[in-house]
Amino acid sequence: MTSFRCFLVLSLVSFLLLSTVLPYISTNDEQDDEDLRFLEETEGKSVDIASLPHLSDTDDDQYPDDDEEEDEDSGSEQETDAPLWDPYKAPQIDDKDVVVLTQGNFSDFIKNNKFGMVEFYAPWCRHCQSLAPEYAAAATELKEEGIVLAKVDATQEDELAEEYDVEGFPTIYFLVDGKHTLYPAARNKDAMVTWIKKQIGPGIYNVTTLDDAERILTSESEVALGYLNSLVGPESDELAATSKLLDDIKFYQTMNPDVAKLFHIDPEVKRPALVLLKKDAEKICHFDGLFVKTAISEFITSNKLPLVTIFSRESAPSIFESSIKMHLLLFATLNISEKYIPVLQEAAKLFKGKLISIYVQVDNEESGKPVANFFGVSGNGPTIRAYSGDDAKKFAMNGDVTFNNIKAFADDFLAGRLKPFYKSDPIPETNNEDVKEVVGDNFDEIVLDESKDVLLEIYAPLCGHCRSLEPTYNKLAQHLRGINSLVIAKMDGTTNEHPKAKSAGFPTMLFFPAGKKSSDPMKVNTGRTVVDFYKFLKEHATIPFKLKKAVLVPKDKPNKTSDSKVREKSSGVSSKEEL
Repeated sequence: MTSFRCFLVLSLVSFLLLSTVLPYISTNDEQDDEDLRFLEETEGKSVDIASLPHLSDTDDDQYPDDDEEEDEDSGSEQETDAPLWDPYKAPQIDDKDVVVLTQGNFSDFIKNNKFGMVEFYAPWCRHCQSLAPEYAAAATELKEEGIVLAKVDATQEDELAEEYDVEGFPTIYFLVDGKHTLYPAARNKDAMVTWIKKQIGPGIYNVTTLDDAERILTSESEVALGYLNSLVGPESDELAATSKLLDDIKFYQTMNPDVAKLFHIDPEVKRPALVLLKKDAEKICHFDGLFVKTAISEFITSNKLPLVTIFSRESAPSIFESSIKMHLLLFATLNISEKYIPVLQEAAKLFKGKLISIYVQVDNEESGKPVANFFGVSGNGPTIRAYSGDDAKKFAMNGDVTFNNIKAFADDFLAGRLKPFYKSDPIPETNNEDVKEVVGDNFDEIVLDESKDVLLEIYAPLCGHCRSLEPTYNKLAQHLRGINSLVIAKMDGTTNEHPKAKSAGFPTMLFFPAGKKSSDPMKVNTGRTVVDFYKFLKEHATIPFKLKKAVLVPKDKPNKTSDSKVREKSSGVSSKEEL
């Protein structure tokens, strides 16, 4: 009897202990091993985009080029992977003077040429395609100087591309005795020829006869001439040193008064004197500063661009590689540009060395339209925008395009008195879908609502990765539609902007926790499945939430709303609180 009583006591104690411990174990198991199979079953096949390359944005100080829209889908031409468009059919180019290099003959090329230039290219790269005729023409001209230009198909010569750290196309190197440096100047024939000649020569050339002077003035688009007391010595040394700093300008020097006069310098002027000649509305610029390298360089840099630069593939490098990062842009169709470009030219004279003034032809599909889209400009114009390359901010001018309005706008722009302009689509009239549509003008209302945890996808309509993600993202929003503290949202990053929504590619996933909207958003570095997103939100949401699992209604027990076989607990149906 005593043994039986002991057994009962021990049994009771064991039962009480298990009753205490089991809920704890169950709770922890439920938290650590949440059953998310029903999410996986309903989402279907999805693509993990986390491992796929994102579109590389253009540099912060550049507008998107004319390939931007295609790059959103296929990968930037600054990437080494071939895009998805149809194979490019190259036009006929006379590149007989461009040497084709492979792994087999590259070493011989280095050994046999003290100087050389090598382009690593991809056949599908549109920048390479545009460069090809310029590169071929430069090769022909430099052949007479004993300089050989060559090219390597990096898609075929993987080992060479890796050895020379090729990360984008085209990559151009200048080689001296086998040592290579990146070519930094503009990608056109004249710029390449000028730059290379400066690397191998004195960088400055003597003009002693009128015949030489007339030949230079006829053939060159931009030249700088120094009228000196001597062709050797300190004055010439300063001019030669300046020439090395400015790759795209040819420098000459003379002591001949008749040559100086032909270059629009008064022969009786005090020497040293300097003039910059351009084939532009502002043809002649006289230097009146101290004849030293830094002052001459600043003068040339401030004056070498036209008063108004026409935006194109060819002019883009001179704009974006300039030390002047503040831009003033006129957008207009070609047929009305003749009326407004002179107005901008007059205003541009006041801001030389401070602003680069640019005309963008909005009806040019190749180069103008993408830039207009980037600045949120539609219609025929005229429209004035400003751009700060230092922080990539844009500004909009209101009012008519007149000299006085442009001057006042530019003054305020340089003084930092303008409010940045951000693109926005119209606010949707209805926004009742599971995935909320965000535009620039309702961003604060939806995304920066302190009472909501917000997951935001920044996408591009032409982006293939974004289209692959869409079904998964919609499923996630459907499952979370009953969680009032959560917002699943998306924004077209090509037509909408906000200072809190910076994307380095598409799609970009950002998370804005409730109560922390003054801080920068979190980047969502997780897999791209419903379960992955759900786990991320559970971990990072400021406001805890419980997902309500759908309940299947047995076929033999129809409810009052028999048309529906699935009811959600959020609507009051009894089911487990957690999955």
